Formats: sequence, C-alpha cells, structure tokens
Amino acid sequence: MTAVLLSTAPISAQTTVYSAGDTTSGTYMDYMKTVYARAGNPEIIQLPLTSFDNNYDLHPMAAESWTQSEDGLTWTFKLRAGLLWSDGEPLKASDYIFSLQRAATTGYDFAWYWGYAGGIANWDPVTKGEADVATLGIKAVDDVTIEVTTSAPKPYLPGVVSLWYPVPKHVWDKLGDEYAANVDSLVSSGPFIVESWEKSNNSMVLVKNPKYTGPWQPQVDRLEIDPSLGAPEVGLPAFMAGESDFSYLNAGQIPFVEQRFPGQIAKNAVFAVSYISFGLDMAPFDNINVRKAFQAAINRDEMTATVLKDLAIPGKSLLPPGYPGYNDAITSQAVFDPEKARKFMADAGYPNGEGFPEVEIWYRDQGGYNGAITAPMLQYLQAQFKDILGITMNIKILPQKDWMAGMMEKKNNLFLAPYEYDYIDPSNFYGIFFNGGRHDHKIKAYDDLVAQADSNPVWEERVNLYQQAEQVLIDNASFVPLVHPITNAVVSQDLKGDATLPNKLGFSPLRQLALYFYTHVQK
Repeated sequence: MTAVLLSTAPISAQTTVYSAGDTTSGTYMDYMKTVYARAGNPEIIQLPLTSFDNNYDLHPMAAESWTQSEDGLTWTFKLRAGLLWSDGEPLKASDYIFSLQRAATTGYDFAWYWGYAGGIANWDPVTKGEADVATLGIKAVDDVTIEVTTSAPKPYLPGVVSLWYPVPKHVWDKLGDEYAANVDSLVSSGPFIVESWEKSNNSMVLVKNPKYTGPWQPQVDRLEIDPSLGAPEVGLPAFMAGESDFSYLNAGQIPFVEQRFPGQIAKNAVFAVSYISFGLDMAPFDNINVRKAFQAAINRDEMTATVLKDLAIPGKSLLPPGYPGYNDAITSQAVFDPEKARKFMADAGYPNGEGFPEVEIWYRDQGGYNGAITAPMLQYLQAQFKDILGITMNIKILPQKDWMAGMMEKKNNLFLAPYEYDYIDPSNFYGIFFNGGRHDHKIKAYDDLVAQADSNPVWEERVNLYQQAEQVLIDNASFVPLVHPITNAVVSQDLKGDATLPNKLGFSPLRQLALYFYTHVQK
C-alpha cells in the first residue's frame, strides 16, 4: 500500500520566474570580458567576492573574510572552502587573479574602474602596455587566498570587489574567450547555470547550479529571461498575458496599472543623478554669476511633481537619497529663488537676459529611465530659463559616442549629464569631477579633499571631507543637480520572498541587484 501511495503522489512542479532581460545584442556572457556589451546576466552565473543585498548592505560571497594591512595598502581575501565550478573543478584564487590579469591586458571596457575605484597598484602602466602583467598588485597566495595591493589606502575596497568575478582558467586555456559564447562550455561558479540560449535575441533559460555551495541559494528552479520584454511597451502586454512576472512601466502606463493592479507597483529610487554641467572656461559660463543664476532658477519640486511625476525625485545633491554619505546640509542649499537668479544674471552683465547669447544644451540619445525623463525635463528647463532668466536655451540630441566626445573634448559649453553608481561608496560619485573627471573640472581644493576622503579609514571623517568637497563644487557652481530617477514596475502577486519586499527606504530594486533578486525571489 505504501508503494502504491508513493507511486501516485504528485510530482513537485518546477517553479519558474519569467523576467525581462537587458540586451539582445551581446555575444559573451562574461562580465570580465565586457560590461557594456555583455550577453545575458553573467552576474548570476558567476560568483563575486562580495555582493550587496536590497538594503545595499555588503555581504561576503566567494570571500568569507577579508583583512586590511596596518598601512592600508594590502587587502587579504580568504575564499570559502569547497567552492566548485559547475563542471566539478575547484574554484580557486587563481581564477580571480586570471580574470583581472586578462582584463588589464585585453582592452577591457571597464578598466577604468579597477584603476580609480580599485586603485590596484600598477594598474595604469599595465593597461597601457608599459609594464608586465606580473607586476599588477594582485596575487594568489594559495588556492584560497587573494592578496590585493593598492596604490593608496582604499577603505571601501570590499565593496569594489563586488564586481570581481572569476574566469574558469582551466576552460579558457582550451577555448579562449569563446568559452563564454556557448552553453556547452559556459561553466558557472554561481547559483545558476545556463540551460539554453537563443542567440538571435539573447533569451535564456537558467536553472539551479547543482554544484553551488555558496551563500544565497536560489529559491526557484528556473529563470526564463527574455530581453525583448525590457521595453515597457512590450513588457506590460506580456505581463497581462501571464508571460512575464513583472514589467517596468513608462509614464503613460502608470495610471492604468494603478487602477488595474492596485498595490502591485514597485518603485525604486535609482542611485543615479541627472545634472547640468558647464564649460567652466567657456563664455558665458566662465562667469560664476551666470552659473549661480542657473543654480537658483530651477524649481525641482515643481518639475518632479508635474512633467516628471512618478519618474524622478528632486535632485539637490550629487548623491541620491539613501546613498552612503547623503547629507541634508548639502541638499538644503538647493533652493529655488527666481529673484536671486535674476540678480545673479544682472551681476553677470545680463539684466533680464539682455545681451546673453543663445546657448545649446547637449544630451545623449538613450533609452531606459533616462530616456523617459530627459525630453520633458529639458523642455521644462527651457521654458523656466526663458521665463526667469530671459534667455534662450536650445536643445540638441546626440548619439552617446558623440555626446561623450563633445563633453570630454570641450566642444560645447553646456551639457545634460546622467550618472548611475558602479559601486556603493561616495567616492564613486565624487570621482565624476576628481582630477578633471569626465568634465575637465580641475579644482585643486576639491581634488585634495576627495583624495583625503578616499584614503581615510574613519567613516565619519570621510563623510565630512566629502561634504566639504561637494561644498567646493556648490560654491563654484561647477554643476547643478536636477533629479534622481525612479523606476516603476508592476509585479505579479505570485512572486514572494525578500527580493520583492520594499527595503528600509521603501524602495524595491528588483533585478537592478540581479544576484540578490534572483536568489531571494520565491514563487
């Protein structure tokens, strides 16, 4: 009788999450080969040394512990025992070393990160071909010990290495980079493995990695990730047809979804900022009073309550709300004051805008949340500057490559610039302007303060130094923060688990934190 009962018991159904993906055009599923042109989500098939949860707290992943030397220049990371590749081979410290050595010598499109954020000793000479890769400040002491030497103290390095993924050297030695272009050779060190991959659009099916013994074990059996569902215009109909478990929304869809699916919209304040950047040595913005007039002429609260409703919150600092180092003493200075703005213009020699040349603000052609906010934001600012300052600001859209070249090569004097975090530390945002950054804004007082903050091991002192540094930018009117974007997504009631819950700030990052989300979602 027991045998009969066992044989007729229902088989547990596999749980599958249906999700949108990012790019339809990437070739290699390898974060350490390419970040900006990667295929799929290599972040969930390979295991970083550390990672962030949805509260942006740092967790040990492949590295179970780390220590910093007394002089602050050397970090030692200890890997967990027993970690394996999906083909059964041991995951070793040498796999991590090899991944960065390869990145430093093959024109990696994220190389700047390891030079500035990581500060790895000898990184720049190696990437420029001026020094041998063996001189790079990384080494495998043994199979479970990684040693990193930095050119200056980097107290936030454990967060930086959240983007350090291993490459399976034992497979790469046989196949080269092509190992990451085919399912059969794409061995995994993380919680999922790729079961199938449709190359025409990069849709993929991922399943639990049976060899994975690390933290953050998956709560579902399968993921079906389809990049074609990324656009809200495609994603929402798929969601309504039951073909996707969540979909990002554009502004026009939000009222409908609020009515049709009440309580199912998840909002996330992206750790990003959109701001105005000036050519500080190019007329008319070489005049600080003109820049200060722009500072005072922007009503962020009205802009985000009207044309950017549900798409952005007021940006009154370089840092977004909730980001480490966010400071009310800084944000309190971003005050809309049209009378003061007019006075600054008069002091600059342009009363009521008389004699002020027509200017043109350049912005880049883009999709995603930036694409949703850019045009209405610029049109709002155009009207506000005309009304308050009496000036004409024209708008020009450029391909991303041309926009970046225009900014770096100083081909224009006015830009709308977006920036999203790469790692969770204030140094990430303050690096935008450090030593010129991407705007050629070289202000010694600012650079000195940021350099001191970057190497200071005492958090309270670091925050104070960064605040002083941003005050230098504010006093010089070097830039004008505008907004911090918000994403909106409708989420199926079938999805459960910590990954779907709002964090302590009330936001739901969802797959923006892919490793955490896909391992902490239930269905």
